[in-house]
Amino acid sequence: MKKLGLTFAAIGFFFATTTIQAQVTETTTEVQTEVTTAVDKDYEKIEVSELPVAVTTAVSTDYPGNPTEEAWVKEKEDKKVYKLKLTGHEDHVYVDAEGNWIDKDEKDIE
Repeated sequence: MKKLGLTFAAIGFFFATTTIQAQVTETTTEVQTEVTTAVDKDYEKIEVSELPVAVTTAVSTDYPGNPTEEAWVKEKEDKKVYKLKLTGHEDHVYVDAEGNWIDKDEKDIE
């Protein structure tokens, strides 16, 4: 009887260790890609340090804790529009030189 019990214990141990070893760990790698659209071609990349004080003030006031990572500028009809990539935001935000936010769907920035 002892041998039979030991045999079942050995078989159970064998299957338990085989199952544990058969587990596969799956890893995923996230790939980030930057897509350039026709709108982006109108904007010229600039250093964040080149942004006007009104723009940096608007960002720090309305998006506290989300500094500007990247900046672009477009000049149209003597008006400058800044396109900003903020930390923690997927979408770009748009602001004029006076620090007024612009809806990205407005026609005057396209």
